[in-house]
Amino acid sequence: MPDSLQIDVFWSFRSPWSYLATPRLRQWQREYDLEVRFRPVYPIAIRTPEFFETANPQWFSYFFTDLRRVAEYLELPLEWPKPDPVASRPGKNGRPDYAVEQPHIHRLTRLGVLAQEHGRGIEFADEVSTLLWTGTADWNEGDHLALASERAGLELAELDRAAEAECDRLDAIIETNQADHHAAGHWGVPTCAFRGEGFFGQDRLDVLLWRLEQSGLKRR
Repeated sequence: MPDSLQIDVFWSFRSPWSYLATPRLRQWQREYDLEVRFRPVYPIAIRTPEFFETANPQWFSYFFTDLRRVAEYLELPLEWPKPDPVASRPGKNGRPDYAVEQPHIHRLTRLGVLAQEHGRGIEFADEVSTLLWTGTADWNEGDHLALASERAGLELAELDRAAEAECDRLDAIIETNQADHHAAGHWGVPTCAFRGEGFFGQDRLDVLLWRLEQSGLKRR
């Protein structure tokens, strides 16, 4: 058996639930002999946009009610990103129509892959999602992303150069992440996978930790 246990974390920069889970995942990697493998995927609005066309109208109101409640429970600030990482425009029946060109979410997801390759994946996810989901206006401008990357131990300019030069390779990795996400047994994020078991949702992290401890997880 390897010295450290490993989990895969399938995660989206557009998911507030991913943001709410990430501080705990980052803390686990610090406190336990655990490798948290950050595997970013595109949000469901990009992967399966028809999901929103067929969702029960009550889904939207409950989603936002529950989201605000859980953020308050976790004592984490939460505001919808400005701008939204996924570009859209009003569509039929008041539901969004997602643009073909997606500069923000494609860039962020590719950067996330690179951050993991540099060994700083969950740190990058935590710093950038905090930037997005705590009300930072125009997070995509100025030095906001550069400072978040620096806090994660990375240099944004270097990552951006690699993301532009290696976009085909990075897109192939994202597609593999999405296939493995599907194989883990769920379509939503965050989904963590450990030894053939999927754990969907920030509210299943306690169950995942219990399973890891059953499997010999030790503190550092």
